[in-house]
Amino acid sequence: MTSFTGQRLAGLIARRTGQPSLGHDAAVVGRVLPFKVSAHVADELVDWSRAPDDPLYRLVMPHRDMLAPADFAAVEAALRSGDRVRLRLVVDGLRERLDPHPGGQLHLNVPEGGWGLQHKYPQTLLVFPRQGQTCHGYCAYCFRWPQFTGDPARRQAVDGPGVMTGHLARHPEVTDVLLTGGDPLVMRTELLDAYVAPLLDLPQVRTVRIGTKAVSFQPERFLTAPDADDLLRLFERVVASGRHLALMLHVSHPRELHPEPARRALRRLRGTGAVLRTQAPVVRHVNDDAGVWAAMWQEQVELGLVPYYMFVERDTGPRRYFGLPLARALAVHADATRRVSGLARTARGPVMSTELGKLALDGIAHLPEGPAFTLRALQARDPALVGTLAHARLDPAAQWWDELVPYGPRDQALIPGKPLTLEGVVG
Repeated sequence: MTSFTGQRLAGLIARRTGQPSLGHDAAVVGRVLPFKVSAHVADELVDWSRAPDDPLYRLVMPHRDMLAPADFAAVEAALRSGDRVRLRLVVDGLRERLDPHPGGQLHLNVPEGGWGLQHKYPQTLLVFPRQGQTCHGYCAYCFRWPQFTGDPARRQAVDGPGVMTGHLARHPEVTDVLLTGGDPLVMRTELLDAYVAPLLDLPQVRTVRIGTKAVSFQPERFLTAPDADDLLRLFERVVASGRHLALMLHVSHPRELHPEPARRALRRLRGTGAVLRTQAPVVRHVNDDAGVWAAMWQEQVELGLVPYYMFVERDTGPRRYFGLPLARALAVHADATRRVSGLARTARGPVMSTELGKLALDGIAHLPEGPAFTLRALQARDPALVGTLAHARLDPAAQWWDELVPYGPRDQALIPGKPLTLEGVVG
């Protein structure tokens, strides 16, 4: 599999666009944020004639505006100086300021003795297999960008299935296991099988989920890879065991599923009996348009996929570049929903994955003291909060949960009043 990173990616950008300045910008930004592009993406998805304004270019390629001007200049100067120590200090400091672990991922979600696991909600366990902590290509807005920087202190990974099965033995309330990353489907099938097979011996596990971008970024994984057939047989085995197998496909733009290899991959995956669900954040420059989402949902339904989530861009990484005001995200979701039939209206959103849990923006309420966002808890650390509603004063500039102000005292259960602590965390 051919892929482009670092200077090879910067050179590819300069050659394909005919703009050396874009290649230079990519080399600078790529020192801070990780980028990786597969040959399939470069050849089949990006419209180089429209760069840098093509949405697929914006999805996967470094752009100077991902960093604040002063930060870009600092990295650029450190590179030109040739001083590796200075460059490392500048990059490390900037990465830390970009909030590498939002939503309390490490101090709230990781159970004791379970590095490489996340247990945020009672029923669901996230597992980060060590061999799956990369992807066929990186989305530039990925909130898990620290996984790909090469820094072991920022990388969540479990060395083998034993840690997973041990935690499950201590927590019989877990019914859903999500293999995530990175992308578990970069793993050879035999390695993936080592994590999946033990789950089929545990009656408590009823759903196996696998998060992946492979259909969009490397459809050959399901078609011509040496172990493609083995992978499909593994999926068939999970379904035959009576479990629900959900492949969580990350799809940000309708063009990702247009190439014929992607269509063939989807047909093969559907034949295994797996349920294919799609999700992505709504982000500036890529899909902040209701028409794009409506077209994407409609095409996904026609392909046998189930639109699942429209997320809000997380408060990490290049959020200044990709982030949208919550009011804008809500308008995109509402307008896109109005344009499609009921079968394509299954994507919940916009949804924020916060320290408290998954909070959906359900709309704008016109209350006595002014308009307010209506929020609903889809998931929560405290199960008693699931399904509850709250109102936050409408702030047209707010982009995240912690920027909201509760409308009244009763709304403070879902709107932050103080930082969360370790109390009540699933252990």
